[in-house]
Amino acid sequence: MNMFQFDTIRIKLGLLLLLVNLLVAAQAFITNNNDEYQVWLTTGDGSKKLHREAPCPRTSNGHGYSVWVDRNKRRQSMEGFGAALTNAAAYVIYHSPNRHAIMGDLFGNSLDDLGVSFLRLVMGASDFQGVNPYTYDDLTNNHDTDFDLNHFSIDNDRAFVLPIVKEAKSINPNLRILATPWTAPAWMKTSHNIFGGDLNGDGRYLEAYAKYFVRFIQAYQAEGIHIDYLSLQNEPLLSRNDYPTMVINIDLMKIFIRDHVGPQFRQNNINTKLIVYDHNWSGSWYPELLLSDSSVKQYISGVGWHGYDGRHDVPGGFHNKHPDVGMYFTEISGGGWDTNFASTLTWDSRIIFIGQTLNWAKAVDLWNLALDENHGPRVGVGGCKDCRGVITVSNGGYTKNVEYYAMGHLSRFVRPGAVRLQTNTFGWDELQSVAFVNTDGSTVIVVQNPSTSNSASFSLDLDAKHYQYNNLPPQSVATFVK
Repeated sequence: MNMFQFDTIRIKLGLLLLLVNLLVAAQAFITNNNDEYQVWLTTGDGSKKLHREAPCPRTSNGHGYSVWVDRNKRRQSMEGFGAALTNAAAYVIYHSPNRHAIMGDLFGNSLDDLGVSFLRLVMGASDFQGVNPYTYDDLTNNHDTDFDLNHFSIDNDRAFVLPIVKEAKSINPNLRILATPWTAPAWMKTSHNIFGGDLNGDGRYLEAYAKYFVRFIQAYQAEGIHIDYLSLQNEPLLSRNDYPTMVINIDLMKIFIRDHVGPQFRQNNINTKLIVYDHNWSGSWYPELLLSDSSVKQYISGVGWHGYDGRHDVPGGFHNKHPDVGMYFTEISGGGWDTNFASTLTWDSRIIFIGQTLNWAKAVDLWNLALDENHGPRVGVGGCKDCRGVITVSNGGYTKNVEYYAMGHLSRFVRPGAVRLQTNTFGWDELQSVAFVNTDGSTVIVVQNPSTSNSASFSLDLDAKHYQYNNLPPQSVATFVK
């Protein structure tokens, strides 16, 4: 080989090495350029509602608050987000000319849909009714009895409740359903009335009521609908004479679970999970007494909580005592008592969607999924007179309320099976945050700025990287996805 040929080869090798270096640099640039979080923002002034923003980029150093996420500290698995399908909610959706659009919006899984994945199904009557209140074993004379449940029927659900549930399942086959009664049939109660009173403690009535739950689960299964969870009584400490309610005192509930519901579920191979309490944070003594009895606890999978009274962190302390029992947040409503978008968004985000998941809730549900423009339909003068649904349905269409957006910051992005990751905390009026990893490996971080006056800048710190976000407006929420 002569000198000229050697130089030619050396030049070619140099050019090849240069090309390789350029390709590596280009790939590094592309990789770093794509190393960013997608962002959705809802502002307290309502000017942006789940609005897709410019991505949040990786930076060499962050400034402002440091929102760190520890992937090695995995917490509870999530089972879903949603609201209650009351008789009223089913009624207004079913009879809307926009029914299918509404259903797709609520239960669809695209990034433009709400992504409801956990539905609380009211068993028969509550204070929100599109038709007269009913149970699944009503008798003409409430002083008669039907211990064999010869009159049991879910036919009243066929008018519009079952069609809405079936459509929801067709849109989201993985939808999980929690069924909850407000009352037993009137003939099973000491009051002989579905409005108020106590469950009859006689063993024949308890056995019949346990059979009632078995029959309900089997009847829905025959319709192709699996009931994943059953709460034995909505608000078991409340009795009202103006809408369907029922008291089951703690001693009777223990007997009912231990001697009737639990054994009947096992005998009939019912795998529906039992949720107990389903009442306010302030009454934690009730589930505590149930779980302190091992003969009762063996049948219990979770505790349901409402947010109308008490401290929102009670479920977290309860979890620490009973880490083998799931926490479920099952009801809170917005309404006419607060029509300010910013304050409602702040409360729902801080206390409910971020607050309850930080306190170990595996699912978070609001109250009515939908109501009409008159806060109904309702039962007579009873119950909540100015509750607000997640959406408001009218002849002219439907309106997405502030609850829709507060929920959407998690329900659109955090899918069932996601695991909460440990995050740090700040002061009560400073940033609030929660993080999850989905089963597909995507990471979701939700950050709220509850301040009424100051914007907040912060970095998302995880995987030894920093992602800077500047000027989250007051009383606003942002979701970050990567």
